[in-house]
Amino acid sequence: MADILRLEGVRKSYNLGTPVETEVLHGIDLSLEAGEFAALIGPSGSGKSTLLHMIGLLERPTSGHITIAGKAIAGLDEASMTELRGRSLGFVFQFHHLLPEFSALENVMMPTLIDQGRYDGKMRERARWLLAKVGLGDALDKLPSALSGGMQQRVAIARALAMNPPLVLADEPTGNLDTHTADEVFELLREFNREEGSAFLIVTHDPRLAARCDRRIDLTDGQIQSHPT
Repeated sequence: MADILRLEGVRKSYNLGTPVETEVLHGIDLSLEAGEFAALIGPSGSGKSTLLHMIGLLERPTSGHITIAGKAIAGLDEASMTELRGRSLGFVFQFHHLLPEFSALENVMMPTLIDQGRYDGKMRERARWLLAKVGLGDALDKLPSALSGGMQQRVAIARALAMNPPLVLADEPTGNLDTHTADEVFELLREFNREEGSAFLIVTHDPRLAARCDRRIDLTDGQIQSHPT
C-alpha cells in the first residue's frame, strides 16, 4: 500500500538562537500506510503532542520532510497548508471542542461547509449518515449541552469523518471517558477505519488500547524507540 504519511528526519526545536534553545524531536522517521490503524504511545514529555502538531500541520518542523497524502509540505504557504489540513486530515481530541451554539448535525457539517463555503444537501446527508453510524440518529438537532460526554465525543468522531479524510489523528480520544464508554468509542474508530478506509494515528497513554491497534509506535525523549508491524 502507498504511504499516507511519511516523516523523514523531522526535528523540532523551540527558542531557536537563544541560550535556552531546546530540541524536542530528534530526527523522526515514520511512515503510515493508507488504511493503517496505529497507536502512538509514550510518557508525558516524550514529544507526542509536538509530533502530532507536526503531522497535523499546526506547526512546521525545524528541519526534515513531511509528506501527507502524497504532498510534501515544504514550501507550501499558509493557505495551501490550511487546505491540505482541511481535506486530508480529521481530528479527534480528548475534549470534543464542539461549537456549543450549533446542533450535533450542524457541528458535523461544519468542516465541509468551511471547505466548500456554501451549504448543499450532500453534506447534510453525509452528516446524518455519520451521526446514525455513531448511534446518534435521533439526536441530530440537540445542542452539545444536551448530550453526555460520550455522546459529545461520538459527534466529534462523526465531524472528523465529515470530509472522508485519508488520515485521522486522535489525541487521547478516550482519555476523558470511563472504561466502558472508552471501549465503545475505540470500537467506533475501528469500525470507521475498516469501513471508510481512513488511516488512524491514535495518541494514547493506555497500553491496553495500544495493544488493540495494528501497530504500536513508542516515543521516548523525542525519539521513536520501535514501531513494529
